[in-house]
Amino acid sequence: MRSVHALAAAALLLLPAYDVASAGEPKQGGILRVYHRDSPGSASIHEGATFSINVPFMPVFNNLVLFKQDVAQNSADSIVPDLAESWAWSNDGKKLTFKLRQGVKWHDGKPFTSADVKCTFDMLMGKSQQKFRQNPRKSWYNQVEDVTTNGDFEASFSLKRPQPALLSLLASGYTPVYPCHVSPADMRTKPVGTGPFKFVEFKANESIKLTKNPDYFKKGLPHLDGIEFTIITNRSTAILGFVSGKFDMTFPTEVSIPLLKEVKSQAPNAVCVVEPVNVSTNIIVNSSAPPFDNIDIRRALALVLDRKAFVSILYEGQADIGGTMLPAPGGLWAMPKEMLESIPGYGPDVNANREEARKLMQKAGYGPDKRLAVKVATRNIPIYRDPAVILIDQMKSIYIDGDLDVVDTAQWFPKVARKDYSLGLNLTGNAVDDPDQSFYENYSCGSERNYTNYCNREIEKLFDEQSMEKDVTKRKKLVWEIDRKLQEDVARPIILHARQGSCWQPYVKGITIMVNSSYNGYRYEDVWMDK
Repeated sequence: MRSVHALAAAALLLLPAYDVASAGEPKQGGILRVYHRDSPGSASIHEGATFSINVPFMPVFNNLVLFKQDVAQNSADSIVPDLAESWAWSNDGKKLTFKLRQGVKWHDGKPFTSADVKCTFDMLMGKSQQKFRQNPRKSWYNQVEDVTTNGDFEASFSLKRPQPALLSLLASGYTPVYPCHVSPADMRTKPVGTGPFKFVEFKANESIKLTKNPDYFKKGLPHLDGIEFTIITNRSTAILGFVSGKFDMTFPTEVSIPLLKEVKSQAPNAVCVVEPVNVSTNIIVNSSAPPFDNIDIRRALALVLDRKAFVSILYEGQADIGGTMLPAPGGLWAMPKEMLESIPGYGPDVNANREEARKLMQKAGYGPDKRLAVKVATRNIPIYRDPAVILIDQMKSIYIDGDLDVVDTAQWFPKVARKDYSLGLNLTGNAVDDPDQSFYENYSCGSERNYTNYCNREIEKLFDEQSMEKDVTKRKKLVWEIDRKLQEDVARPIILHARQGSCWQPYVKGITIMVNSSYNGYRYEDVWMDK
């Protein structure tokens, strides 16, 4: 039985500890009741850019491979088979071949075959007649020339050039295999998978219900009879529901540090952990339209930030300051501290930074008598709204007056993807702690999830250089240099990297909360209830 990997909230540590209380013989049955923070735009993971979709719908699916879910820190060393039984690289590193499981069935009874693998990735690469309405991770597969099959139980990815990180991308919770015979439109409302739980219903703004898959190919799993997610957008109301016993578990990694104290005071037996979640709070600017097409104004924005104030107010000190990549020790690719602090805006003298920012604003034509009025767009949930309010307050010191513009989840990602905003407060969840995922998805020219229109072809060449590098030490140095350049270019100013809490009732066993837990494909298949 899996142990709980946890960061004890009181200890304020970054490395997980074990909770042996989850040991024991799993019991069968029961419905796991979880509150959901908001209503997802659809049920299609491949068309989403938020773990509001992953959390309720990943239990419906399987990947080819998956990060081992009882290892606290995702890495290439913790990847295990899922729909694939095994995999092998060619000698030149340009072909990755998977041997697939036999006898696996989709929830509608049809057999899973290699054709489903090809269909899924052809759609992701934009090569099939059927199209995704949104395809935020298309850039992940830019180096994949073709996906081919050899019989029903072998699929190969042929690459244009070596890309060792491809396997990690395939292990992400954003990479489920879809059925060939179900249309993308149906997958948005009635998803069909091979996973431990089958879809029952999705009532927008109300609930999402899943039931046990009795034909799951992993024998003896899942232990639960089903999972029910109740959508409650008010965080305080949701927490009250948990402490009163209405819910067995909070929405994963959504309990703020102040609310965590409230939970522990009202429900002292609850199990609560805090983890780095590989989610950065950041500023997005539409650099292709005035006024933020002016690099001086963008640089002033980066200089105005008092990051420690955000960390103190929002997280009571339990968050991390860094660049694009997840800070250490949770992250494996973080810039050294001295390099980070050499970047404009990251130095400790906030007053000096802001004085420099005011000079840049004055150069752009603004000042005490001519202030810049902007709308600050953000998603209408607390973890977006709260930092947006702080940002608006801090910008006042450099002659920028912000007006909060809140947007519902269903509209938020389409809105920013089509660049229908000027300035935004955003959270960027990275699906894998790997530079290939973060750099190509968020910063490559033309990527759907490059919300700021940032485009630097010279840096893109470095993206490719680090991607092909097999020597980890050499690759890290390239990654640090790229990260530094992204911050200096004000591509997407990073405010902080969050640590968030998750809580569950003491009778819930087998929960694993990991670094990057929101995106690693967690499916609740080992969870059981001792009551």
